[in-house]
Amino acid sequence: MDSATFVALSNTIKARRTIKANMMNGQKAPNAHIAALLELADWAPTHAYTEPWRFIVYENPAEFCAQHAEVYKASVSADDFNPTVYNNLTHQGDLASHVVLAIMQRSALAKIPLFEEEAAVSSAIQNILLGATALNMASFWSTGGAALKPAMKDFLQLREEDRLMGVLYLGYADVHPEGKRTIALEDKIKWVK
Repeated sequence: MDSATFVALSNTIKARRTIKANMMNGQKAPNAHIAALLELADWAPTHAYTEPWRFIVYENPAEFCAQHAEVYKASVSADDFNPTVYNNLTHQGDLASHVVLAIMQRSALAKIPLFEEEAAVSSAIQNILLGATALNMASFWSTGGAALKPAMKDFLQLREEDRLMGVLYLGYADVHPEGKRTIALEDKIKWVK
């Protein structure tokens, strides 16, 4: 890798930001862009080539959001039901272009630890987020609402050993927040000589 390529990669990594779905502007992305992001995801590191990532792509985010709200409603008691949460989930993707569900499909290879499969899918998700940044797209990786509840696993017909790793909202935004880190890098690194 030459220094120009490193600088471009470095700039993309440092420019990646979480831009929540309600901050997106409603502009649609071509399906080819989403397909290209999923191709990047497919190049994530994977132990023993298990490639545990699976994706469900919603071209119409409102469809998933309505389903998500209903899964939430069905997963809480009447006393715990919050109409504001329900409404927020229903409309969360109104301004997103696409919603991608990122799933960890557990390998049958028992020797591969679960955390390695989760890390592989997380790496695939990061590849999507970085690719979106390179395409000047906004992205939001969410695990809120009912995403991590057993009812969502049932809705998606996942096996017990599988897991929804996140709901990715992709689109465009007119805002580009500044990045920050709150802990100095030198406080996170120990060099051993």
